[in-house]
Amino acid sequence: MKIGQVIKYLENFAPSIYQESYDNSGLLVGNKNTEITGILIGLDCLETTIEEAKQQNCNLIITHHPIIFKGLKRLNGNHYTERVVIKALKNDIALYAIHTNLDNVKNGVNFKIAEKLGLKNIKILVPKTQTLMKLTVFVPLENTQNLLQALAEAGAGQIGEYKNCSFQTQGIGHFQPKETANPYIGKANQEESVAENRIEVIFPIHLQHEILNVMQKNHPYEEVAYYLHLLENKNQEIGSGAIGELENEISEKDFLGHLSNTMHAKGIKHTKFLGKNIKKVAVCGGTGSFLLGNAMSQNADVFVSADFKYHEYFEADNKILIADIGHYESEQFTSNLLKDYLLAQKDMILPIFLTTQNTNPVEYFWVE
Repeated sequence: MKIGQVIKYLENFAPSIYQESYDNSGLLVGNKNTEITGILIGLDCLETTIEEAKQQNCNLIITHHPIIFKGLKRLNGNHYTERVVIKALKNDIALYAIHTNLDNVKNGVNFKIAEKLGLKNIKILVPKTQTLMKLTVFVPLENTQNLLQALAEAGAGQIGEYKNCSFQTQGIGHFQPKETANPYIGKANQEESVAENRIEVIFPIHLQHEILNVMQKNHPYEEVAYYLHLLENKNQEIGSGAIGELENEISEKDFLGHLSNTMHAKGIKHTKFLGKNIKKVAVCGGTGSFLLGNAMSQNADVFVSADFKYHEYFEADNKILIADIGHYESEQFTSNLLKDYLLAQKDMILPIFLTTQNTNPVEYFWVE
């Protein structure tokens, strides 16, 4: 199996188009046509990660965090990022990162956290806009169902928990084929009127190329009349954070204990207890303070994330409990998520390993 096939699997799950504008997900080092000997998965890639991949005979490392983030101006080994890239190149090891696009998809990083915490009724905390498109296309009446079926099989017409969604209105299409045309209906230089349906279907933007190919392939006309609209609708499948509920409400202290044990968090920074039980829980892997207001507006009892700055804790305003468990702690199970996903794919027979290294750069010192 080649690297490109594994990338296809990963980007079917978390399409790269959904990464944030500042991000650098994707194949960072290597060639997609390289045959894979094995895959090592981790949260970060360091020089020791390259050594571990060599020992496991893995020539592809998949991480959540991209080792190349701000761009490289030189490769002289003076910075740890440069040393990692140099070491990967010397050992013919490819590096692939799947970062904020994995944060932003349903069943991605944030849903994994929610799952670990035992939350129910999990939803995206802040669904994104401008990630859905509407296709409007005109087709003869007798070809309507065939085209709709093909578009549905390609991923169009799915809205939340509903599939095969479409809207159609009937009208009359007018056209006149030129001398050089090869019309499905009518003859050259003769004006035609045909009973047609106007079909409208919604699809996620990452499927645009596939949807248009399917439309062209299954439409009878030589020249297809269609247009696309980028929608402002909220996409419940794509967005930031996650929110759900515990099976049973528990005290704030008991929740923090559960959080510490489940997420292997040695120390949790939090705002003062509010004296109320925890039931509704909002989460965001990594740096999530930008979602605090959204968690509050949805009446979450607690917001679990990381990397809060001092003054950001005041924003809780005695309305919500903030639980900062640490960046690494919040995202550590992403590796398990990726491994399980890849092993579930058809024809996946490659050896896949989780790194045995803890790459957390933050240590904790306790005075007994």
